[in-house]
Amino acid sequence: MGQKIKPFSYRLGIINTWNSRWLPKKLKFKNQLEEDVLVRKIINEKIGQAGIVKIEIERGSDNSFKINIKAARPGLVIGRGGQGITDLTKAIDAELRQLYRKRGVPATKFGLSLNVEELRRSELSAQYMAQSIAWDFERRLPFRRTIKKYIEQALQNREVQGVKIKVSGRLDGAEIARREWLGKGKLPLQTLRANIDYGETTAFNTYGTVGVKVWLYKGEVFNK
Repeated sequence: MGQKIKPFSYRLGIINTWNSRWLPKKLKFKNQLEEDVLVRKIINEKIGQAGIVKIEIERGSDNSFKINIKAARPGLVIGRGGQGITDLTKAIDAELRQLYRKRGVPATKFGLSLNVEELRRSELSAQYMAQSIAWDFERRLPFRRTIKKYIEQALQNREVQGVKIKVSGRLDGAEIARREWLGKGKLPLQTLRANIDYGETTAFNTYGTVGVKVWLYKGEVFNK
């Protein structure tokens, strides 16, 4: 019971809300989901180095997209004079119109609104921690020392009561792939009121890929 890989999905509607907020139109759920996946893919490909932590998509009744991007380095997203936001908006617009053409549907008018928010405390984000570990792996740093360093950094914050990091693949270029994990503190995965942040990413090394997963426990959430 409760053996879910992503604690976020297990707590939807309880202490977490959805990252995509829209009402599916009749017989159009598949198309709307495909558009959401495409938007997230483009953002991660174009500005992945900015430390993307969260992408929220809201749709209006007038076929408009409101995209909120939370990044550790928003300057890389915005660009000089807002040029980065303009280029990203154009790229998303072009890919969506191409998707409409593949479906044989005329591209109707839709509005795109991008909002970038700065991640205030990067050490409290499991997704940014996972990305930082992956970047260190790509620089050929030893995996065990890297994991211990980030665990100690996370536990220096009072809000973090427990942390767990799992890595899998050809660690440090070993011939045989394996799975290793280290944890410290509490991590009540089956307690629904537990605020557990989760992040995962992939490190692309010369000897293969290494998967990184991070769990952060930030105490319990009670309704006022």
